[in-house]
Amino acid sequence: MNFNLPLLVTFIAYLLGILYVGIKAYRRTHDLGDYILGGRKLGSVVTALSVGASDMSGWLLLGLPGAIYLSGLSEVWIGVGLVIGAYCNWIFVAKPLRVYSQHASNSLTLPDYFENRFNDRSRVLRLLSAVVILLFFTFYTASGLVGGAILFENSFGLDYSVALLSGAFIIVSYTFIGGFLAVVWTDAIQALLMLVALLIAPLTVFTSAGDSAGVWQQIQVVNPQSTDLFANLTLLGWVSLMAWGLGYVGQPHILARFMAIESPAKLESARRIAMWWMIIVLLGSIATGMAGIAYFSDQPLDNPETVFIALSQSLFNPWIAGIIIAAIFSAIMSTIDSQLLVSSSVISEDFYRVFIRPQASEKELLMVSRAAVIAIALLALLIAGDRESRVLDLVSYAWAGFGAAFGPVIVFSLFWRKMTALSAVVGMLLGAVTVVVWSNLNGRIFDLYEILPGFAFASVAIITISLLKPEENDATLKQYDSAQTLLATA
Repeated sequence: MNFNLPLLVTFIAYLLGILYVGIKAYRRTHDLGDYILGGRKLGSVVTALSVGASDMSGWLLLGLPGAIYLSGLSEVWIGVGLVIGAYCNWIFVAKPLRVYSQHASNSLTLPDYFENRFNDRSRVLRLLSAVVILLFFTFYTASGLVGGAILFENSFGLDYSVALLSGAFIIVSYTFIGGFLAVVWTDAIQALLMLVALLIAPLTVFTSAGDSAGVWQQIQVVNPQSTDLFANLTLLGWVSLMAWGLGYVGQPHILARFMAIESPAKLESARRIAMWWMIIVLLGSIATGMAGIAYFSDQPLDNPETVFIALSQSLFNPWIAGIIIAAIFSAIMSTIDSQLLVSSSVISEDFYRVFIRPQASEKELLMVSRAAVIAIALLALLIAGDRESRVLDLVSYAWAGFGAAFGPVIVFSLFWRKMTALSAVVGMLLGAVTVVVWSNLNGRIFDLYEILPGFAFASVAIITISLLKPEENDATLKQYDSAQTLLATA
């Protein structure tokens, strides 16, 4: 183990602060509604920063800089697609979902919302959506645990397995204790840390060289194609990178923030804060990867995804490096805690309460939710145990899964009055299956990101079935109309 006292002290101080926030949140958590959605009392700033932090995760500080370091600016199209997708999500989905989820029997989870939106008494829609969440969030959580293990391994010299368990223990602890409020409050802190870290690291490289043009020339010498936006990029490759933006409308951990904000009116200011934060951190992440090409030109890194960690340890004194290491772990924690919370709420609210113990007390459901946090973390640890796992690969699979399975269902459910429960079930199932099958084809048909065929097939299925047999239930149609009326005045 590398004993670096300043780095270790700084990092531990940060973790103790996060644990304190978890304890404070515990004292504000009185029932399942508080544990899952914080009582729908989030303000604009916390919502915005929490959306950003839970969205970007370790991918922002490990996966993207690593991809830029390895391939150059041609990888920026992921960021462009994400910015466009995030903006559209805020504009078209956030407000209708906030209004409709509360109007539809105060739905606390997406499976809850789907069942209430379509008055699905068969419970098939709730069950299927819950299974999709647990499947893809297990892989998503695994990606974060891999990122945490890489961080601990490179910062403190821990064995990969020990590093993996250490990161999981820290994240599970405060999520287990504080629930949704602990998650969003720590997310806000983590978002600010991520912002600072992604600005100072690349700026230090470029300013220390004295001439940014010289750094740019050095980058081109190391890899002449690294500054080309379209280097080695086919049309399908470019479309695949841009298609990442489609995933936003189906991510449960992001949609939960929209559902939890105090009022729809606060979404506009939250959107402005979130989008500016997102643009700045993406630019910082891209600049970090490019700075790494120049800085490590003489001694290339074995693992590209460690470029930000290596830069931090090389450029700054141990105290500052400790803060930056905390920022990287913040990015990882901010997504894992959200995923664990959504998964645990699905188990307690959509499985346990509905199928096992309908008369369960709030205290019992809280206990089940906390136990579920541990169970999902253990499953994710099994996947993350593979030392060759890559953060970007795991994230892309889970992102596509949610985008294709939930994205079309969310969009059509909010904007199409005649959509039916059957079309939602078929669309969700087809989207999820397409992602699983397509990802295992490994480009044998088309080298196309699986979210595109999954999203397209699910959308076609929803449209076709709803046109052939549109919704005719009066209660469902009246609920939709009254939600639209509320939305117009919100």
